[in-house]
Amino acid sequence: MAAVEPSAELRARVLAFEGEQLKKPQVALKVVIHNSPGIQAREVHIPAGTELTGAIHKYANLNTLSQGTMLLIDGDQAKAVSAPITIVSPAGTKRAAKALTDCVWTTYFATNLTDPDEVVAHFTTNNEQAYLDHVERLKLEGA
Repeated sequence: MAAVEPSAELRARVLAFEGEQLKKPQVALKVVIHNSPGIQAREVHIPAGTELTGAIHKYANLNTLSQGTMLLIDGDQAKAVSAPITIVSPAGTKRAAKALTDCVWTTYFATNLTDPDEVVAHFTTNNEQAYLDHVERLKLEGA
């Protein structure tokens, strides 16, 4: 599936939010990795009150909120979502959220890789230019 370019306005809002969050003390989140043939699930436990942003998704993935309620900037809107809910993150997605209660958020990666750092590096980036370069490579490859 080809990557899509995010809304410039949304990306600017999420990046501004992220910039403000990085000025605050950071919270270490509990991450549990589950591997099965052809898939890795990255389960993140998010305490109530935590404000966070995710990485830029290079490819589309499924995500499940299996516990809790959060305010989520998704697409061009902010909305409260409650478990259980499964959504698709299109390529180019970079979300911001605030956990209104304790939450468990899982992202699923279609891969045979098992090292969590390798999976994150392959499927996501925190650098806008790296994402744009990725999109250009996909276009050149005809993906």
